[in-house]
This record gives sequence, structure tokens and C-alpha cells, in this order.
Amino acid sequence: MAVKKTVVRQEIQVVGFYIGEDEYAVNISKVREISAMIEIRKVPKSPPFVEGVINLRGGIVPVIDLRKRFDLPINENRQAAKILIVELAKNQVGMIVDNVSEVMRFYQDDIEKAPPMFSASIDSQYIQGVAKLNEKLIILLDVEKLFSFEEQKVLTNFKT
Repeated sequence: MAVKKTVVRQEIQVVGFYIGEDEYAVNISKVREISAMIEIRKVPKSPPFVEGVINLRGGIVPVIDLRKRFDLPINENRQAAKILIVELAKNQVGMIVDNVSEVMRFYQDDIEKAPPMFSASIDSQYIQGVAKLNEKLIILLDVEKLFSFEEQKVLTNFKT
């Protein structure tokens, strides 16, 4: 009698968000909170990738605009924009996104490796993979790879 093997599929949860028409996601374990758009204070002589800082319950959190990060046109209409507060090397960083969609679940084996020339507008090093969910393609971003080591050091200098 043959023994039937049970394959355990690893489920992952992600927070989905939009930048333009494209849907992206980051692992939910990296997301600390989702904030409505609040006043962002510019910081003199900060690098171009840093939009500014916000006061989050008494703590200073640097904020970056993912549109700038991906060399996309800036969205002047930020009514639906949100700030995803993510953990990056034990620090919090805010990422401006056009809108947040939902928490999604899928299995690790539903994620395909991103083709090397996946997108002309986004460096493929940031992309963890692409998941197909209900006929939509969701681009999974690796938060840790969004910033170089030097940029991560700059972001930690904003912390209080």
C-alpha cells in the first residue's frame, strides 16, 4: 500500500497597495501600521529619496515616496495616499503609496520569480516575486532591498 505524502503549503500574508495602476505588496510582518496622509516636514540637506519626517506618537519617522524611489511621476493628488509604516533594520520608515488595497493571503508556491527585466520603471532587485491572485498580478517588494546599506544608515540617523 502506497503512503500518500501530505505537502504543507506555506501561507504568507501581505499588505497590498497601489502605485498608479500597479498593485504591490509587502510582507505583513514588516508593516507596523498604515497612516492617513499627515503633514510631512522637509528636512534641510536630506537626500533626495527622503521626503521628510513625520511625528508618529512622539517619535520621528523618516518618510520616502515610493514613486520617487521607482522614478515614477509624482502624484500631486494625494487625497487617497497613505503612509505605510514599515520596519527596516529595527527602525521605522514611512513609505508614501497612492492607496492601500487589502491584506491578502497566498501560498509561497504561488509566487514566481520576477523576470530580470521585469519592469523598465522598477529595479528588479527590489522585487521579491510576482504573485497571481484572482487573475491579478501583485508585485511583492522586499523592504530590506529597497535601500542600499548607505541609505539605511541615513534613515536610521533620523530616529529619535
